[in-house]
Amino acid sequence: MLLRINHPEIPLKRYTTLLPSQLMDNLHSLAEQFQGLRFVHANSTATGGGVAEILQSLVPFMNTLGLPTERIVVSPEDPQFFQVTKRIHNLLQGSSGSLSRDELEVYFQCMERVAEDIKGRGLEASVWFFHDPQLLPLAMLLPKKKDELRFWVCHIDLTAPNAETLDVLTPLTSYYDGLAFSMNEFVPDGVLGHYPVYITPPSIDPLTDKNTAMSRNEALEIVAAMGVDPDRPLVAQVSRFDYWKDPWGVIDAYRQAKESVPELQLALLGLSQAADDPEALGVLHSVTDYADGDPDVHAYFYPEGLPASIDRIVNAFQTASLVVLQKSTREGFGLTVTEAMWKGQPVIGGNVGGIRMQIEDGSSGFLVNNVSECGERIVQLIQDEDLRLKMGKAARERVRQKFLLPRLALDYLNAVRLTLPRSTPDSPFSVNGKGNPFDSLEQLYPNGTVSSGKW
Repeated sequence: MLLRINHPEIPLKRYTTLLPSQLMDNLHSLAEQFQGLRFVHANSTATGGGVAEILQSLVPFMNTLGLPTERIVVSPEDPQFFQVTKRIHNLLQGSSGSLSRDELEVYFQCMERVAEDIKGRGLEASVWFFHDPQLLPLAMLLPKKKDELRFWVCHIDLTAPNAETLDVLTPLTSYYDGLAFSMNEFVPDGVLGHYPVYITPPSIDPLTDKNTAMSRNEALEIVAAMGVDPDRPLVAQVSRFDYWKDPWGVIDAYRQAKESVPELQLALLGLSQAADDPEALGVLHSVTDYADGDPDVHAYFYPEGLPASIDRIVNAFQTASLVVLQKSTREGFGLTVTEAMWKGQPVIGGNVGGIRMQIEDGSSGFLVNNVSECGERIVQLIQDEDLRLKMGKAARERVRQKFLLPRLALDYLNAVRLTLPRSTPDSPFSVNGKGNPFDSLEQLYPNGTVSSGKW
């Protein structure tokens, strides 16, 4: 149920040439203030998905700063858990419907067992970061120690959430000392003014295999081994097969562009690693049917028998493509946008969520509102090499300034600094007991949603 992951340290000097010098100075200064504290990041999947991607690099980076940091992966044994949490994810991003009593019982019962496991193992930390709705109930279920801070980090797009689901889950935030969101637009009205709220946009690690420089020749060799013609233009969308990523709209935009660029190929790269996404296979089948046997539409899902590691393959497709797409209809952030921009690629992204934060429309890429706009921008970029190079250069610099890993570490440490109450002589800090308005699940969910605290 719990997997404890200790990532090795990494040499800080490898980052210094890539970053503004003031950022590293600020990081070292904050790290010195927090000596003696222990940090834990908890999420729900070891690999696959943006949060796992971030933590695989953030945890060793914090250790390198001299801040003991551990990662815990929570994977409940109940097979229904991820079905329920995927539904919660979709509802929070705006799907219609509501959570049933049975779904809530699965959710809370699994989290109760996780909390018992954490207590049984004696896991302790000075600062906890619980990532995304899967783990939201844990702060309520774990006993709170005096010298301890807890943060909930929400990575999903809450610009237009399902109001009923948001009302059900928002009370659980009262058990946290601080909340973090990727954008101001994602902060629910129900938490504003009640708890410390921080804006912590995700970032990429420029030192991973996925993000280090790859020659175009090597990239073309890899995509050729995956069945793509290296001598013809390629556009790609790299993301899991998910309704919100709109792969059907990507195919429509490709078909429109292909009328002007007959040799065009499309790659949909969604190599599956995430255990918390039970819908992906169904989306893949739908997308495959929608492609209707087009030999120039290449969809990748299964991670077996690949010519290179998944990270190198992602790198190759982002490097080999003339244009990278991320035509999402909701997007908490979209690390694949950042990855491609870092490689000097112009990205065409849906004009939603965290994509808007990354792409400066017309400067470092294009934002689009529909299929027609997307198709037109594909043709424009393929036919104008000077524009591609100009936008790609601006894109890489924007990532260097705003979306590399050390900046995210600084954001988290600043959140800790700003949340700390005044120090006491006998403790690094002591949490000001502001009191929680709810003491039980029965108070959280009256009117029979949860009865007698039994889930």
